[in-house]
Amino acid sequence: MNDPAASRPETSAQNLWDIALAELQVQVTRPNYETWLKDTIGVLFNNGLFVVGAPNDFATEWLSTKLRPLIAKTLSSIIGHPVEVTFQLIGSPPDDARSSGPLFEPETAPPPPITLFPRPRLNERYTFERFIVGHENRLAHAASLAVADKPASVYNPLFIYGGTGLGKTHLLHAIGHRAWSNHYRVLYVTAEHFTNQFVTSIAQGRSEEFRAKYRHVDVLLIDDIQFLTGKERTQEEFFYTFNDLHAAGSQIIISSDRSPRLVSLLEDRLRSRFECGLIADIQPPALETRLAILKTKAADLQQEVPPDVLDFLAQRCHSNIRELEGCLNRTVAFARLLRAEITLDLATQALAPVSPSGEKPHPSSQAVLEAVSQYFDLPIQTLTGKSRAKEIAEARHIAMYLLREDAHLRVTEIARLLGGRDHSTVIYGLRKMDHALTTDTQFTRQLGEIRTLFAP
Repeated sequence: MNDPAASRPETSAQNLWDIALAELQVQVTRPNYETWLKDTIGVLFNNGLFVVGAPNDFATEWLSTKLRPLIAKTLSSIIGHPVEVTFQLIGSPPDDARSSGPLFEPETAPPPPITLFPRPRLNERYTFERFIVGHENRLAHAASLAVADKPASVYNPLFIYGGTGLGKTHLLHAIGHRAWSNHYRVLYVTAEHFTNQFVTSIAQGRSEEFRAKYRHVDVLLIDDIQFLTGKERTQEEFFYTFNDLHAAGSQIIISSDRSPRLVSLLEDRLRSRFECGLIADIQPPALETRLAILKTKAADLQQEVPPDVLDFLAQRCHSNIRELEGCLNRTVAFARLLRAEITLDLATQALAPVSPSGEKPHPSSQAVLEAVSQYFDLPIQTLTGKSRAKEIAEARHIAMYLLREDAHLRVTEIARLLGGRDHSTVIYGLRKMDHALTTDTQFTRQLGEIRTLFAP
């Protein structure tokens, strides 16, 4: 079916390509789209020939050999008749202008040639100004500011870890924005994207081009490094990339869902590199921080939200900022669709369909004991044994706390599991942990790390 846009002479190649990209985004995998299509442009549509501009020769060759049929089919369906597709380097003149007369003219001003270090693809919303700081993320935020303003002069590498949706990616993007504005060459990439590009570079014999891209930057931001677990060749390539950048005085910032020593199947030499800099964790936000996030988000939405509704949302979503913002978005959308005022009853009604998702299954007692055993590198038999050595007693007290709070066991059940101890011994251990929770940030950090080991 002919698209109306195809009948308007003012329609440009870029307009058509934007439409095509929207369709291609749902037809190819996300890594392929991010790697090969995201940075392309529509250069020319002239008498049945459509020219697509790509940022480098590697991309033009890959698109030509792998995606040409799909792209041609997609463009043909948009325009209404068959189209021949070619690919060229951005900034180069088209190979074939088909001088018989243009069907669509290119942009009035041709796109500038791509530079070796183009502006990094960063989320415009993820800046330091929009990051809500609380005691749970204060260290990670301060360290991120320091490396953004003075790369490689304070903490290198900077390793940020924490659970899903707590702001790790936000901080990485904020560092990227600040460093780029200070005229540093910045590259942000997920570990999955790094892996996909590395594999493709091997398949296409473009390893040197791949290395040149990653080893000639001032600031390298790698998100979700845990994706490299088990990928030995990719880990090896990243190890050499890390060494080259570090030796050249470039800043490296890495994020993960857990601390380096808890990322399973990660080579020891990589782990030791990560641990030679600063490791900063982000814990789930406290109530005050959650309320501040909700107020900022409500202001962004230009929506008045009553304090009791904000408090309800903050109490309901306590472990994930994305979930917190999602609940507010759902409530606001629900109110606008109904053209109703936001009230506590309306918020309860809006979130009712998603309320079951907030409940997670409790870990088994065995899973808790195995996690504590793995974390402290102690056999379970030692945890449940008679030894009163300080390090073993501390691990045992943490096991008691997690068995009560996460496995929801009674004191008598905990006493039985931990070697048939007297229940008063367990009560003493639990009280000690309750006190530590309010005074010892290291204890809070340990709990978060251990919980990642038995998280569903």
